[in-house]
Amino acid sequence: MQLGVCYYPEQWPRAMWADDARRMVELGITHVRIAEFAWSRMEPRAGEFAWEWLDEAIDTLANAGLKLVLGTPTASPPKWLVDAYPEVLPMRADGTRWNFGSRRHYDVSSEIYRRECVRIVTALATRYGRHPSIVAWQTDNELGCHDTVPSYSDAALARFHAWLRRQYGTIDALNEAWGNVFWSMEYLSFDAIGLPNLTPTDANPIHLLEFRRFMSDEVAGFHREQIAVLREHAPNADLLHNFMGFFTTFDHYRFAADSAIDVAAWDSYPIARTESIALPEEQKARFARTGHPDVSAFDHDRYRGIGAGRFWVMEQQAGPVNWASWNPVPASGMVRLWAYEAFAHGAELVSYFRWRQCPYAQEQMHSGLNLPNNELSPGGIEVQRVAREIASSIALSTLAAPEGAATALVFDYETQWMFEIQRHGKDFDYQSLVFDYYEALREIGLDVDIVSSRADFSGYKLVVVPSLAVIDHALVEQIARSDAQWVFGPRSGSKTGAFAIPDDLPPGALQRVLPIQVLEVETLRPTLAPTLTVAGVQGSALHWREHVRANGKTRVVARFDDAWPALLTLGNVRYVAGWLSHELHRKVLQTAARDADLETQLLADGLRIRRRGGLTFAFNFGAQAVEAPAPRDAVFVLGGPSLARGDVCIWKEA
Repeated sequence: MQLGVCYYPEQWPRAMWADDARRMVELGITHVRIAEFAWSRMEPRAGEFAWEWLDEAIDTLANAGLKLVLGTPTASPPKWLVDAYPEVLPMRADGTRWNFGSRRHYDVSSEIYRRECVRIVTALATRYGRHPSIVAWQTDNELGCHDTVPSYSDAALARFHAWLRRQYGTIDALNEAWGNVFWSMEYLSFDAIGLPNLTPTDANPIHLLEFRRFMSDEVAGFHREQIAVLREHAPNADLLHNFMGFFTTFDHYRFAADSAIDVAAWDSYPIARTESIALPEEQKARFARTGHPDVSAFDHDRYRGIGAGRFWVMEQQAGPVNWASWNPVPASGMVRLWAYEAFAHGAELVSYFRWRQCPYAQEQMHSGLNLPNNELSPGGIEVQRVAREIASSIALSTLAAPEGAATALVFDYETQWMFEIQRHGKDFDYQSLVFDYYEALREIGLDVDIVSSRADFSGYKLVVVPSLAVIDHALVEQIARSDAQWVFGPRSGSKTGAFAIPDDLPPGALQRVLPIQVLEVETLRPTLAPTLTVAGVQGSALHWREHVRANGKTRVVARFDDAWPALLTLGNVRYVAGWLSHELHRKVLQTAARDADLETQLLADGLRIRRRGGLTFAFNFGAQAVEAPAPRDAVFVLGGPSLARGDVCIWKEA
């Protein structure tokens, strides 16, 4: 349970550095991230390096006893590089280029830019790779942010052609797999294939999907080139990247596996993320100053899985930010709560953005631990309290790593891409469906591991698959051998890997363990809401509904008001034939958890719990005071059972 901060010495007079370092240590900070946007200061002109300032900054921080995370500066190439190679700027789908003047102004497919990145990273790592105080390296910053991936450049097209050749071998194989006989879309060579943009109507969905897969591989490959340099020159440091919340432009599972990162880090902005994702307006209003109770927890659990158990929060919101549609000041106590929430989910480090609010440039409205006048901000005061509480508690300062949860939730990036390409209804969003299931699991007090569909499920009692476009035989084999309860949502098994409907109809291979067939599907405008009742709870279908035929011994547990099956089951497998209203999802999961011998409890509105290392953490995101569900003999190591808004308590059972 370490605390960190993001610091930009190049943005402040050198006379402030030593005092900043001293105050960081006094505050309880142990780790500092620096330099991820400082290329123009490291190399002010091509081939002319200026290391003296960075030497001094590193030594100043290290001499104060701080551990450093050094960022590679490739998220913001300097003006001289763009002037020399204007083709490194990324191309938008409309055929226009992004301009210099902010950040992330590069094409991930540009071989020139990749070469320049390897060059600067090699110079940086050669100089600092074995510095004893640099304990980790971060590659780039928030890859894909600001819609800079995908890029529709000539460089991307050339690399896409090479990627397709590796995937298909012959153009005839590609034409067959893509169904290019449709609309006379057949190609005579790989070089004849264009990028899937600027078409009069929809491009071929498999063309779009393969381009998404290709660009995902491009992001991973760009990162991997830097990792190779860092492994050579910084063999004793952890290597990581800072991902973003609710971000699906590339496949994070493949990214982590291909590059063998040591830690999955991510940037947590609960209030801004609540404002920017597809949540009901009522929830956005209710949690405007606290963040939705599950919005950061979702990505804590997701990135813990991506990091094989190890994750850091590299940027944690410390006050109001600058980039959402509206940016409220957090409620009192929330900066403290978010720290404990991250630790409860397994974070090793919570690092705040940033040390001091910058009074100029694009992020001057973004808060930090200090105000621009160097006075601790309200968020900084809360972080100081967290540091003191951890230091004074043996139970917290020696907290064990989190154990695996008994419940798994499957999240799949390719399913997100497929359903974005072919929504079928404008308000169908895969990630929102997954989040609705996740929220329901948390409301009934369950800890959750978010995992890939390729995970080993043998240790779980309950596996929830809100949707999975492609179900392969390897997953069905696991289900057939499993004693767990499985819950599948709509559109599962609806496609093949080539983006076609399975020959034997959806849900494809799942029919081996649950013999049903989806005959038709419909997307539901708001005025269409087929009703149903599940275990005494009434509700309706939203957004999506399927007409399903039950075969063999499959049992229909619930039906819609027009008699079509809504919930079907056989043995330990359930199928939900629609996107149901939230209370129905929760009831389905409560029933499945009961059958899995998992203890559940419906928590008070806005209350969430999480277990780690023999301790139970409780958090109140709601407007009203609540009582934590602690047993009578609980021993509290932080706080007590009564939780005001923004409050935290932690207990162990006697």
